[in-house]
Amino acid sequence: MTDTSVDITLADGFGHRWAEILMSTFLQGRAEDLGRLDRLTGDGDFGNNITSALRRAQQSIDAQEPQDYRGRLTAVSRGFLGTGGTSGPLFGMFFRDLAHCSDGGEPTLGELSDGLTAAVATVQRYGKAEVGHKTMIDALVPAARTLESLVPGTDPVQALHRTAQAAIEGARSTADLVAKRGRASYVGEVARGVLDPGAAAAAIVLQAAAAAQSTAGPVPDTGWINA
Repeated sequence: MTDTSVDITLADGFGHRWAEILMSTFLQGRAEDLGRLDRLTGDGDFGNNITSALRRAQQSIDAQEPQDYRGRLTAVSRGFLGTGGTSGPLFGMFFRDLAHCSDGGEPTLGELSDGLTAAVATVQRYGKAEVGHKTMIDALVPAARTLESLVPGTDPVQALHRTAQAAIEGARSTADLVAKRGRASYVGEVARGVLDPGAAAAAIVLQAAAAAQSTAGPVPDTGWINA
């Protein structure tokens, strides 16, 4: 029987694997898919911005190897903060709040949940978006609520998997929406039937977190984007 009072520390190397899986997933095809979605709903630069941000983060990591979770996520945050467009700064602040959820080594599941909740609140504060506006918030809010509901007392692998699934379902729901925020709001009904690229990217970020908690570090199945 699971002890519901225990807040479990995530696996050794979680932050390292999370950043590594993020980079490999986006840089080996998924950023291009996100760019394709953005061309259908916006100005088409989202995929290139993701690629630029993560390459900048990788250069920072290569120049001075981070020693812990906070250092890894901070490098990712800075990569995005140095990227143009609206989504770059928002993802940058998102990763900054996630980086700050732990002062020491790997965060506990509860600390990660608190970090995710804080990160979502930051994105909403600066992006002025709510669920239903066809943005990354449609993936992030259900994910944050799911993780919060599972802390403590749930095995971290299962908790992060369910969190990622909630994000995927939220991202998929954006296909039925007409955008209320961002560039997609300019095209109205033209964007209906197309996944929001920011929501899809946010879901992949959380899929990468789930994969990172599995010490085997499997590449997440992100084929749902093109389904």
